[in-house]
Amino acid sequence: MDQDRYDSGMKVRRQVLGDAYVDKASANVDDFNRDFQRIVTEYCWGEVWTRSVLSNKQRSLNNLCMIAALNRAAEFELHVRGALRNGCTPEEIRDTLVQVAIYAGIPAGVEAFRIARKVLIEEGVLK
Repeated sequence: MDQDRYDSGMKVRRQVLGDAYVDKASANVDDFNRDFQRIVTEYCWGEVWTRSVLSNKQRSLNNLCMIAALNRAAEFELHVRGALRNGCTPEEIRDTLVQVAIYAGIPAGVEAFRIARKVLIEEGVLK
């Protein structure tokens, strides 16, 4: 394990997903998923999210596209919240999801809009 990459990854993971989510994920670490959680933190967050070419805002919008296209509802909801933390506006999220609907299909867009709207209302960004 690269401890510096892991530590950098944990820092950005907390910034994007929030302490409560990361603390819950960390509390659920056991012998079965320990290596997977380390890999997620070290490589996903520490290797990719710490790169300097794209902003975290752009990475969030990219994630919304990919996760919506893959139809991963729980991860999509989590990353809508992360996108808001990274400064994405409801309008940017909306336009991202329009693009998802065109390129990944209307059913993916319908589900993404439904989940994003729910999150935006819960976060007090939309009424």
